[in-house]
Amino acid sequence: MLEAIGLEKTFVTSVPRAGRFKAVRTLFSREKRAVTAVKALDFRVAPGEFVGFIGPNGAGKSTTIKMLCGILHPSAGEVRVAGHSPQRDRRKVVRKIGVVFGQRTQLWWDLPLKDSFDILAAMFRLSPAEKERQLVRLEEVLRLREFWDTPVRKLSLGQRMRGDLAAALLHDPEMLVLDEPTIGMDVTAKRQIRTHLKLLNEAYGKTILLTTHDMDDIEQLCQRVIVISRGERIYDGEIGQLRERIGLPTVIRVAYRGDYRIPAGAEAGGGADVPDGGFRIVERREREVAVGCNRSETGVMDVLRQLSQWGEVDDVRVEEPDFEDIIHRIY
Repeated sequence: MLEAIGLEKTFVTSVPRAGRFKAVRTLFSREKRAVTAVKALDFRVAPGEFVGFIGPNGAGKSTTIKMLCGILHPSAGEVRVAGHSPQRDRRKVVRKIGVVFGQRTQLWWDLPLKDSFDILAAMFRLSPAEKERQLVRLEEVLRLREFWDTPVRKLSLGQRMRGDLAAALLHDPEMLVLDEPTIGMDVTAKRQIRTHLKLLNEAYGKTILLTTHDMDDIEQLCQRVIVISRGERIYDGEIGQLRERIGLPTVIRVAYRGDYRIPAGAEAGGGADVPDGGFRIVERREREVAVGCNRSETGVMDVLRQLSQWGEVDDVRVEEPDFEDIIHRIY
């Protein structure tokens, strides 16, 4: 559905030259400097995938998104959307993708929501029957009728984003490109948007590329994650594989009915390794012990079998590493 092959983007900026007189230097003596925002980026997205595209500020995410949509032209390399170049076959590509920028709406600010869809339908040359058929489908997912006659400027952030999603989907594209779709939303609105996006992907088979700084969005929605930093890809794979690669431990907390005894040679806390156990003690309380293990090396059941020999187990809780900690470790 989407291919980026050796994608690069370099911007040329002008900066003042070093010199004695600052005013003269600023006005008349500037030198050009090349800044590379994206470097030899390669990735592919298959039809029906839900992929997270993440990285720190300044990593090159937005620049890449703009090249994928045809807004910017690459300095080198190539982009293909369903086999077409966004730069050379712009009209064909526009039919294939829908784009949502969380901080910029494509709706008409002072008009009722329904009027924006009339304008967009005319832009995409949809017949009245096609427009109505698509809006009926979108109503099932996004529930637009409750604020259908409300001017866009009076919509809540969550309602406006639902309107923007519908606007991006009105021409029934095969792929959605989303840049920070939940930015600034409260918890309830975020949950609603996530539900809608999941339904669009699973029920309607939409391919979705999601850029966000909200790691909950990534963990709850995406099957795969691409991480870039300084314009270069540093990871591409499943979230579970990412956890294993970073090596943050799974924490297993065991509560005992009474006293428990740790084996000789293992200190009671301080991150001590348990001899031949494949795990380490990370915390100890009166009747509870917490141990950390790498699940790719030691299974949880193997650890529990050993911990059950320390005393009579009353309760067990398994805590996976927080996804935000994993991303922070990568950055």
